[in-house]
Amino acid sequence: MQSDRTGSEGSRQELLLFQLKGRQPFGINVLKICEIIPYEPLNQIPCSHPAVIGIAKLRGQPLTVIDLSVAVGKASIKDLEAETASIVITEFNRSIQGFLVRKVDRIASFDWTDILPPPAGSGNSSYITGVTKIDDELVEIIDVERVLNEVTPPEDIAGGYVRQLDEAHLKALQKKCILVVDDSAMARKQIARTLETIGVPYYLARDGKEALEKLRDLSHSEGKHVDMIISDIEMPEMDGYTLTKEIRKDEELSSSYVLLHTSLAGEISARNATRSGANASLTKFVTDELTEAVIEGLSVS
Repeated sequence: MQSDRTGSEGSRQELLLFQLKGRQPFGINVLKICEIIPYEPLNQIPCSHPAVIGIAKLRGQPLTVIDLSVAVGKASIKDLEAETASIVITEFNRSIQGFLVRKVDRIASFDWTDILPPPAGSGNSSYITGVTKIDDELVEIIDVERVLNEVTPPEDIAGGYVRQLDEAHLKALQKKCILVVDDSAMARKQIARTLETIGVPYYLARDGKEALEKLRDLSHSEGKHVDMIISDIEMPEMDGYTLTKEIRKDEELSSSYVLLHTSLAGEISARNATRSGANASLTKFVTDELTEAVIEGLSVS
């Protein structure tokens, strides 16, 4: 099974549905998926993360395979019903990796407005970015960005652009204001740390709906203008494309610079970002590239 990795601007998307342990259905956005291959036992890597079950080769190219059940705090599935297990090959955040799942179900079409944030009781330890109902079943959408960051942390050293900024530019940045919008707590923390290195004040929102409410509240109640919005694209209730369109329709908000910060690389994401009204798009996550994009967007370089 292969994904054509295409998509169109708008809120209609597709989820690959699968199971880990038990009958609970989980989902991953199809746009993150390259293909699905049958599971075969792999040689373990010494001293690797407990969720890493080995290295597979896809057309001669090695890639890390992660037991997704272990990665989200459940029991291993690598020896469970091996005849139905599959490796889902994904590409996002500038890397390619495989996720072992117990059983692939199907691809289901859905609308971002049908996705709701995780239940309040799920807590900070939740690996779920959203939930939705498909065929009367509750589907949990896994935060694969958090999984990847915890299992194979990126080697990214911050600070390159900070050292190039003089005091006047740093002071100019401190007078600006940014709203960070992302349904992944891990992604919000990464972006916040980047902004803190250059001293830019910021607010946080978990999805487009909350972001739009916050922008309007800041504008109406406090008379505060947000200079820049850094937003994810895939989010429950309101995705990044829709958020950008709503910002452009609102006279009080329309002048804000919008950077769509996405785990999905490629021309399609960039083209859809432009069509929605975004000023720029950037693939997650390289600290200095984000810093450069912020400085350029705020026009203080």
